[in-house]
Amino acid sequence: MSEKTLHRSVCEYLRYHYPHVLFNTDLSGSMKLTIGQAKALKSLRSNRGWPDIFIAEPRGGFAGMFLELKVEGRIPNTPHVKEQREMIEKLNKKGYFAFMASGFDQAKKVIDEYLKLPL
Repeated sequence: MSEKTLHRSVCEYLRYHYPHVLFNTDLSGSMKLTIGQAKALKSLRSNRGWPDIFIAEPRGGFAGMFLELKVEGRIPNTPHVKEQREMIEKLNKKGYFAFMASGFDQAKKVIDEYLKLPL
C-alpha cells in the first residue's frame, strides 16, 4: 500500500466510523509539486515536519490529535522523518496527542483508542 492509498484509507475510515469528527488532512507530502508550488506551500507553514492528519476532537486532556502516516513496515531513518519525529514531540509538549503510525491497522488502532478517551 502506498502512503497516498494509506492516507485515503484512513480518511475514509474516519468519515465512515466517526462521521461527527472534524479532521483535516495534508496530502501535499506525497504529491509531485512544482518548485514554485513547493516554495509557496513552505511559506505558509511555521516549519517542516507537520503530521498528515489533524483530528479536531479534544479527548483525555489533549487538545486534539495529530497523526503522521507511514506505510507498514520499518520507518526509515531519514532527515525528513527526524523532522517529523521532532514535530510530534513538540506537539505532544503543547498538549496534543501526536503519533507516527506504521500502516493502516496501527493508525486505526490509535485513532480508536484516542477517540474512546473521555472528553
